[in-house]
Amino acid sequence: MRTTLLVPLLIVFLGWTLLSILILRIIVEQQTRNELASDLSHSISTYQNLQRQHHGLMLRQAALIADLPTIKALMTSNDRHTIQDGSAGFWHTSDSDLFALFDANLNLSAAYRRGGALPDATLEQALSDHLKSGEDHFYVVLGGILYEIAVQPIIFGDHTSGTLLGYLLVGYALDSQVARQVSEAAAAEVLFSNGNTYLAGTLSPALHDQLIADLPHIQSTGNAQTIRLDGQRYLATALPLEPGAPGVPAPHLVVLKSFQQGQALIRRVNRWVATLSILVVCAGMIILLSVSRSITRPINSLMHGVRAMTGGDYTYSLEVKGGAEEIRELSRSFDRMRAQLDQSRKELVQSERLATIGRMASSISHDLRHHLSAMYANAEFMCNPALPQTEREELLTEVRTAVHDMTDLLESLLLFSQTGKALQCVTETMSTVLKRSINTIRSHPAAHNVSLSLDAPSNIQGYVDTRKLGRAIYNLLLNACEAAQRSPSPAVHVQLTQDENMIYIRIIDNGPGVSESVRKTMFLPFVSEGKQSGTGLGLTLAEHIASEHGGAIAFERTDDHLTIFSLVLPRNTWPDPPGSQEGSNEDISKVTQ
Repeated sequence: MRTTLLVPLLIVFLGWTLLSILILRIIVEQQTRNELASDLSHSISTYQNLQRQHHGLMLRQAALIADLPTIKALMTSNDRHTIQDGSAGFWHTSDSDLFALFDANLNLSAAYRRGGALPDATLEQALSDHLKSGEDHFYVVLGGILYEIAVQPIIFGDHTSGTLLGYLLVGYALDSQVARQVSEAAAAEVLFSNGNTYLAGTLSPALHDQLIADLPHIQSTGNAQTIRLDGQRYLATALPLEPGAPGVPAPHLVVLKSFQQGQALIRRVNRWVATLSILVVCAGMIILLSVSRSITRPINSLMHGVRAMTGGDYTYSLEVKGGAEEIRELSRSFDRMRAQLDQSRKELVQSERLATIGRMASSISHDLRHHLSAMYANAEFMCNPALPQTEREELLTEVRTAVHDMTDLLESLLLFSQTGKALQCVTETMSTVLKRSINTIRSHPAAHNVSLSLDAPSNIQGYVDTRKLGRAIYNLLLNACEAAQRSPSPAVHVQLTQDENMIYIRIIDNGPGVSESVRKTMFLPFVSEGKQSGTGLGLTLAEHIASEHGGAIAFERTDDHLTIFSLVLPRNTWPDPPGSQEGSNEDISKVTQ
């Protein structure tokens, strides 16, 4: 009883200690995050103050230039070339990155841009939309650079009743240099983005692509988010520089603070946690070792019983002697559970057998009814004495086809029921087996209009069950012909090769191939696709027969749209057939139809 009480107390003690340590670590991490969030908020406030000051300066500068008599006189000329040439001095005076003049009808009259000119149509379209909305300050992306634009109307006469001559636009680029200035003032990493597009910032180029994936999440939430860039944790928040129109990406300032300093404290806490955890675990191990005699041995016996049952041994008997009453009751419960599982397993195997028989009977009955219905209907038509001879021959052909399909079905079922029986192997030339299967498939309707070719050296021999192997090759050929029928020029090629250890029979067709949905299950019984009839046993039988010979079947789809089923047979499992090293090297190459 003392042991029974001691173990739960030890578990509670260990759990409480580890939980206390975990809570301490969470508190430290939360405090670090709160401090970083406070720094981010301060950085955002700093930038907003700088932005307001810069906004006022830009508006005053634009107002001063727009009130100059020379600029008004220049705008009254209404000649674009004159305005373009005459405004160059005002651009240099403003020392701005972007300088533009629009007439009263919002047509671009002059434009200057530091870093290279842009097409006038691009500038006019990007800037005129903002002018139409009456904004005096906005942001725009031109040539992959974000600009802050101040707008001032040029009025001849009094500002309230004078004549509008046009608009003056002065813009400054928010590039990497501005980002560094903001970064120094905010003591954080900053970047400018437009939607999900990175424009400029202080991060290294290696981190750009990683950050782009997190931009939508950062911009969509108003709170700071924790992200990881190149293994380093950052706390990030985004400030929209202006409200974005629906469906139009808005420019953002993204500020990131690194957890690097906070993580140093967390690492120290982790070391404390690890040290305390080791001490607690060592103390617990010492206590557990002192009571292991009455607990661990019965548990080990129970564990061996579980392993035996996992391995399929449902007769393993548990012999638990001593230990707590709870352990002995657990052992008795395990014995009862094992007996119930054994009974359930037997019932499940029986039900699976019945289900398999049911699926087979359903498939067989469906196919037989289909063929018998066709034969019955065609027989009734043939009884009509007025039926022309040509139609009578066509009906007879359909009856023969139905009989042929029923024969194939019954033979497949017979072979399927005989899988696992001893092979009747003889020494046989492999090219002979292949020719026999090809000659058989030619009479099948699926092989009509299919070009069949064979490339097989006559000196390759094997110790095989010719009947079963011929059936496997026939099934592969039938599938290949049915697939090739769906191509404009149906063709099936059979190739026989060998090396020191293996014999390879490759059946190649130019059909559309096997769909992805059945590639993993195409060798299972009753799996069929794209056929009006069929039991789904063809590939299953072929694989079983190959396995019985010690080989396998492989599937391949080539780059030139060919489907290859390879039947691979090992040579080293057969006795050396007489004359295998001698004989004709003549290749059999025959093309029909």
